[in-house]
Amino acid sequence: MNKCFNWPIGICSWSLHNDFAKINTVMKTYDFQHIHLDLTPACLDESSDYLQTVRQQNWSISSAMIGFAQEDYSTLETIRQTGGIVPDENWPQNYQLFTKAVEAAQKLNAPYLSTHIGFIDHANTADYQKLLDRVKAFADYAQNNQIILLMETGQESAENLAQFLQDLNHPAVQINFDPANMILYGKGDPCLSLEKLAPWVKHVHIKDALPASTPGQWGTEVPWTRGQVGGHNFLRKLKEINYNGALAVECEMAGPGHDVKAAFDNLIAFEG
Repeated sequence: MNKCFNWPIGICSWSLHNDFAKINTVMKTYDFQHIHLDLTPACLDESSDYLQTVRQQNWSISSAMIGFAQEDYSTLETIRQTGGIVPDENWPQNYQLFTKAVEAAQKLNAPYLSTHIGFIDHANTADYQKLLDRVKAFADYAQNNQIILLMETGQESAENLAQFLQDLNHPAVQINFDPANMILYGKGDPCLSLEKLAPWVKHVHIKDALPASTPGQWGTEVPWTRGQVGGHNFLRKLKEINYNGALAVECEMAGPGHDVKAAFDNLIAFEG
């Protein structure tokens, strides 16, 4: 099976629109079985055969993932307002969705469940504490089902996210590190951020990006090694911090197909 250095290589299922046939074709081409699995289809429609079909695949689930229906990624401002579990009006249904995802992840023997919790308001004490309480509620439920919650990077600087995790101080909350998100959201250098967040990093996305030309706007996702993540320098930094988890290729804004191929080809070529 292909590995990059000593890391298992996988793919995010949503990069290929959760199309199981396409996922299996890419897995066969590059000789891997790991997947970061989107559980949203199963949790939104419990009558679907999504989980049953997943069980029929020869996949090793490095992590599961859940998103929230109200999230609007049109602009940085819309996702700031609608992202994660910040909106009060969506909290009850989002908590229920998360519990369903935890239970599904547990049934599939997935070790982790990742999500964006939303922008953290460090300046508002009440809102900050409310988000701490909500993430703790998620983490408690996950822990009771032998699942670790992974907060995904990007919407906070490494310093602010580290402070949040220290304040939370929960053993069932760790990090899914997405280096491109640090650039897309304008939240700092990926390699320096990785150093600061190293104690919590348990899962990593392989994705690249260029910064926005205008502050306050989205950056641009580009194929792996074509942006400012640093490609092989980022992988060397993973070695330096003794990271031993999976690498999951993610292609979102740039679109699937060519970008997936470029990412796998470059990962396989990495020799340290």
